[in-house]
Amino acid sequence: MKRVKGKISASMMCAGLDKIVSYLTVFKDINLELLHLDIMDGSFVPNFAIGTDFARNLRALSNIIFDYHFLVKNPLEKMAWFEIKEGDQVSFHYEGNDKIQECLDFLTIKKAKIYITINPETDFMCLDKFLDQIDGIVVMTVYPGFAGKKIVPATIEKVKSLKKHLITSRKEDIEIEVDGNISIENAKKLYDAGATIFVAGSSSIFNSDEHTISERIENMRRAIGWE
Repeated sequence: MKRVKGKISASMMCAGLDKIVSYLTVFKDINLELLHLDIMDGSFVPNFAIGTDFARNLRALSNIIFDYHFLVKNPLEKMAWFEIKEGDQVSFHYEGNDKIQECLDFLTIKKAKIYITINPETDFMCLDKFLDQIDGIVVMTVYPGFAGKKIVPATIEKVKSLKKHLITSRKEDIEIEVDGNISIENAKKLYDAGATIFVAGSSSIFNSDEHTISERIENMRRAIGWE
């Protein structure tokens, strides 16, 4: 069976503020699928990232679908701070969250696409009871908090095992998103393992090699099933 083309979610945390408008113009021209917004509270992970004003201003500049990633304590409270629109993709972490069902219910009301994120050490089997309620699973391929970390090699096999598990469970339509050091080389490995959405940041589309950003995206797309 022929694999579907992978989708790219551009990590806006890695985009320089002075270049965002030009990046968004390129993204529109090439029909980029998603804009990835890392929301960090300095507590769940030791870093602060995209806030409400930035997200609101970014929405005014682009109609590309948002891919929110809440790396926060009490995501149920903090998701309500943001303007989540119908069709947005929203993920929150399984770890340290005692209100998972409430988060699912909140995002269902918002008519968002619902994803649950798991860290490298978390067993994906813990999500089995939620498979009927979610659209995707985000597998962190690094320990979260900062850009530029090295991929945890075992996560490639983890994605492969997760894909097999979803097929066996007759949930093969659930997307697998991967986040963390998604270089073009790693994207190819993870695509072959079964991933379908790829968070692209400083190790791929926002790096400073001699290629333009559109060329870097084209190179990544070739690695994830585009001909």
